[in-house]
Amino acid sequence: MKTKAVIENGFKETETGLIPEDWETTTLENEKLFEFTNGLWKGKKVPFAAAKVIRNTNFNNDGTLSLDDVAELDVEEKQFIKRQLSGGDIILERSGGGPKQPVGRVVFFDLKEGNYSFSNFTTRIRVKDINKIQPKYILYYLLHFYNRGCTYELQQRTTGIRNLNFKDYKKIQVPLPSLTEQQKIIFVLSKIQQTIEQQDGIIETTRELKKSLMNKLFTEGLHGEEQKETEIGLMPKSWRIEIVINIVEKTKQKNPSQTPELTFKYIDVSGISNEFYKIIEYRTYNGSNAPSRARKLVKTDDVLFATVRPTLRRMAYIDEKYNGEICSTAFCVLRSKRSVLSSLYLYYCVQRDEFIEELAKLQRGASYPAITDNDVKRQQIPLPSFREQNEITDILSSIDKKISQDESKKQTLQDLFKTMLNQLMSGKVRVKDLDFEVNQNV
Repeated sequence: MKTKAVIENGFKETETGLIPEDWETTTLENEKLFEFTNGLWKGKKVPFAAAKVIRNTNFNNDGTLSLDDVAELDVEEKQFIKRQLSGGDIILERSGGGPKQPVGRVVFFDLKEGNYSFSNFTTRIRVKDINKIQPKYILYYLLHFYNRGCTYELQQRTTGIRNLNFKDYKKIQVPLPSLTEQQKIIFVLSKIQQTIEQQDGIIETTRELKKSLMNKLFTEGLHGEEQKETEIGLMPKSWRIEIVINIVEKTKQKNPSQTPELTFKYIDVSGISNEFYKIIEYRTYNGSNAPSRARKLVKTDDVLFATVRPTLRRMAYIDEKYNGEICSTAFCVLRSKRSVLSSLYLYYCVQRDEFIEELAKLQRGASYPAITDNDVKRQQIPLPSFREQNEITDILSSIDKKISQDESKKQTLQDLFKTMLNQLMSGKVRVKDLDFEVNQNV
């Protein structure tokens, strides 16, 4: 026997769930309210127009666009005119996705200038009646729909590619509060996103500071010494050049399959953040089902450097949490000789552009570029006294700590945004009676 949902006072049951009684509903099929246009493709007819084309690689998961790497193509002029983006358009990811990221992401286009269009893997949703629905309200609702995992049920697989079941997607029932309440919902969510953007700016500024400071510290040192020119660049006179292999210990491998009952944390290349240079994910295995590449034993204070696609900068410092665990053979494990080399100093050395650039010259393989452990260990680094190494790492560690704190604040704001998105779109939190003014065309 099916149990009916308990309807709270002031709410009504709809296909999208419980919503406030004073809200209406509509669907994306409503042609009076919405216009759908599939993305363009590179045709053969002339004349051509130069266009900046938004692809799903430009989608952020929070509904915003990343314009760092926008494709520029010559496209058929007739196609482009029909598909030119305007401020307020919503772009829907129609094909793509993955096991951890289903297809169906949405982003908001809010640029006022530029010849922008969208690719054939995407669809534009344009609101036709802004006196009934605010475009950004629809963006936030579709983002809410996606975050709830609803697009998993609307995926179709064609030759390995995930496609959105567009016919069913357009049947999504959208709750509609009054225009005023829509505007207030947009105002609240936009303010949180603006704060997240400001936090991003703070983090980026601190990263740039760290990069500049690293360059200064590794070329000038801390004590105002006269510099000398060397084969790896400028450095203080008292420093020396050292080859990494001479100042690191030999490390051991371990075959976990020989101890089937052993449970261990496995660190793979995909679990390393090349943005924060740390482990962000690991998997737990028993020796009996261990991956074939799970072979390298790691200890506290080791430095991991990925030898696959080294220019992607996947490196990490091993803290106590991972002491005695196992990493992939796709890493070079660097364990400093503590009498001469600070492990943290080594960690910062491998982050330097100069270190990466030298390894980039040694990459082998076009489709799967890689280097060897020996390539890493044969690199030269500037080496000051042990005391100055520690002084340098104290400074850089303090900056890393600030970046970590700022990232934590950003994560808190992102969690707040997701919570408020859910609460506002379900009507569990109402803002209609809050006394603040909003832009009538948000």
